[in-house]
Amino acid sequence: MLQPKINPYFVLLLAVTSISLSAIFVKLASAPSGVIAFYRLFFTVVIMLPFFLAKYRHELKRINKKDWLLSSIAGIFLAFHFILWFESLNYTSVASSTVLVTLQPLFAFVGAYFFFKERFSVRAILSSVIAIGGSLVISWGDFKISGMALFGDMLALIACALITAYLLVGQTVRKRISSITYTFVVYGISMVTLFIYVLAKGEPLGPYPATDWILFILLAIFPNLLGHSLLNWSLKWLSTTTISMAILLEPVGATILAYFILDETVVLTQIIGGVIIFAGLIYFLNDGKKNKERST
Repeated sequence: MLQPKINPYFVLLLAVTSISLSAIFVKLASAPSGVIAFYRLFFTVVIMLPFFLAKYRHELKRINKKDWLLSSIAGIFLAFHFILWFESLNYTSVASSTVLVTLQPLFAFVGAYFFFKERFSVRAILSSVIAIGGSLVISWGDFKISGMALFGDMLALIACALITAYLLVGQTVRKRISSITYTFVVYGISMVTLFIYVLAKGEPLGPYPATDWILFILLAIFPNLLGHSLLNWSLKWLSTTTISMAILLEPVGATILAYFILDETVVLTQIIGGVIIFAGLIYFLNDGKKNKERST
């Protein structure tokens, strides 16, 4: 296989940093969750459209029926991931929500085992347990003992399962079509899904304050175009489980940003948890690098 011109681990780090901004932008917006999600995808598609039409529109003819079906499923998963995660932020803190929504290895390990027959070393499993433990430590001092917070936590967990399913489906399709085409198609399907959802709920598409429109555009540029789009590119070079492990860094970045922008308190458990996540992540990625070296 040809090697990428850019280190995929650097791209993955940039993607996770961009995604960490998502919860902050959502918290600052006043629009309903479904509307925020719709405009996030709408502006992403609008920004991508000229570039896609100029260089990649011919690739649509190469997509077979199976890949259209899988891309549609991925787009629907992504749409409802956004809806449920954004809604969870109305009930619980940035730290708690992002911690739960990024516990993807729990779902990725199961999905990769059953659908792709992937096998994992004891070291890989141990490193994931360490990283997940760090995520739980972050949340320990932040969970609110109330029905509303618990409801938000459940929404975040379901959103976590949906984004993992989105990545697992994408791993199959992404190997056969380019990153730009796959991303544009999936975002377009997700946008249509969210539009139907917003209409069904009767949520207004406007008017909203100018700050909301700015936040919609920022959500499109950073978490999507520099976040999820780069994750889609990474799928060609890295496994779903590796990407899911790296995304565990999102709560660290989101918690730091929430402290400075939203005045959310950072407690000792969040600092300790962040250090544990880094340790588990490095341990996991080193194991993946060694396995790759053995196979070459």
